[in-house]
Amino acid sequence: MISYWEKQSFLSFDVAIIGAGITGLSAAISLKEKQPNLSVAVFERGILPSGASTKNAGFACIGSAGEILSDLSTIDTEKALQLVQLRLEGLQLLRNRLGDKNIRYRENGSFELLNENELDVLDKIEYLNNLLKPITKKQTYSIQKEEAVNNLGLNEKYFKAIVQNNCEGELHTGEMMKSLYLFAIQKGVQVFTGCNVQQIESKNNTISFSVSNPVHQNDFKFSARKIIAATNAFTNSIFPNAEVKPGRGLAVVTKPISNLKLKGIFHFDEGFYYFREIDNRILFGGGRNLDFEGETTTEFGINSIILNDLLHKLKNDILPENNFEIDLYWSGIMAFGKDKFPHFKWLEKNIFGVYKMGGMGVAIGSKAGEIAAQEIINSLT
Repeated sequence: MISYWEKQSFLSFDVAIIGAGITGLSAAISLKEKQPNLSVAVFERGILPSGASTKNAGFACIGSAGEILSDLSTIDTEKALQLVQLRLEGLQLLRNRLGDKNIRYRENGSFELLNENELDVLDKIEYLNNLLKPITKKQTYSIQKEEAVNNLGLNEKYFKAIVQNNCEGELHTGEMMKSLYLFAIQKGVQVFTGCNVQQIESKNNTISFSVSNPVHQNDFKFSARKIIAATNAFTNSIFPNAEVKPGRGLAVVTKPISNLKLKGIFHFDEGFYYFREIDNRILFGGGRNLDFEGETTTEFGINSIILNDLLHKLKNDILPENNFEIDLYWSGIMAFGKDKFPHFKWLEKNIFGVYKMGGMGVAIGSKAGEIAAQEIINSLT
């Protein structure tokens, strides 16, 4: 049963957004910033965001030297630079919007660790710096001294050189998402959690959809003029024609470690592995490349092959001088496709999709949400 008050204030909106991750909340905020009179609501199927927005490692990154070189080998230079620009603009928007203090943003250094077979990257640093300077406005990469690996307590037999990225930092994923949520509420966005959107139907210029109501054992019926699907890896479950593949990522975090030398964020193996210091702990994730097929799933879970690999690398290569215990491990679901560009597309007449963040949602999500919001505003005029 629906009351008059509920019907008047909670069930009909100008824009409904499916997905309360970084992209969905950012789209909602951008809509209210651009058009404050629009009524905007966000619907999240989980109590917390369901993909990777609260499960990522908190890297504010634009791409390591190895990653950019890999991109340049598969896509043309202009597109590779567009990706870097998108990441940089997204991070700047996120920081300006929420404030560095609120998201615990800091720059303790961002480092790519190279093994024996990757040392040719060093020969291309000057080329990359010249290529990226018009975008980053600074020397993006610098080669660290030979003793840097030893100074950090890393395994010198495995890691042979370090390249620093001077345009990257780190943030606290939980504080970032909490701040984003509160900022959206402050702007007048209504956020509904525990709401799995179903039965989307378009009629004339209105879209209706249902959300189950466990209290009264019936469905709530909502309506909106426009919908934004910010559902990333889960877009196929609502819109089967969406071109996206899920990619599960695994992360572990240690208990606090005494005498920890490591500070900052670290990548290796073209970004497939990444670790950082947080609260005197090491958070380490990655290894999806060991089992691409098995990790192409929207099911949360732990791949034992990857977990054992992470623990081996943690003990032998990252913390060979430290004793440690694992405190937590978890998985998150990212979204990938034929290239690393997000999808911005009309999935149906009044439903716009913004998804496929390519494992770069922290960097891209704010800008992607802004682009989606502008597309909706253009369609309303």
